[in-house]
Amino acid sequence: MLLEYKNIKLRAPEPEDLDILYRWENDTALWSFGCTLIPYSRYDLKQYLSSSKDLYESKQLRLVIEAAPAGEAVGTVDLYDFDPHHRRAAVGIMIDRDHQNKGLAGNALSLFCKYAFSFLKLHQLYAYIPVDNEPSKRLFARCGFKKAGILPDWQQTDEGYKDVLLVNLITVLN
Repeated sequence: MLLEYKNIKLRAPEPEDLDILYRWENDTALWSFGCTLIPYSRYDLKQYLSSSKDLYESKQLRLVIEAAPAGEAVGTVDLYDFDPHHRRAAVGIMIDRDHQNKGLAGNALSLFCKYAFSFLKLHQLYAYIPVDNEPSKRLFARCGFKKAGILPDWQQTDEGYKDVLLVNLITVLN
């Protein structure tokens, strides 16, 4: 299975991605969407890029989203909280501000879901979305994710606590 679909390709991070990963990981505007509280050093990211990426050991997988035809890294898609027994994992996606609203996220998420269900043999993917993040809610809905619940006061922000929408997608391949 080639991890290519329309205008994107998903691939493993390469050492050449260090500068862009450094920029994305240290963009404090993005921290509220994850669990990052401290900046990453170039050293830390070099270590990550050179480490073993065994999904069963690390319980996570990051792939770089590359836009065709230029082959430019435009974002990442992450699988985390991987649970091999229950065959489920969380998914997150980030597209660089300069490349948003071009259909890249939808194509990348669709391809990633196909990969997770057909190759990794997962049964379920889920995502946490701040209730006020309308673009992410639309993205996941377009890819077939359904509302599973609301987590009240789940995410601390500068404005106070916010509710988070939990969405999931269950495969029909099993």
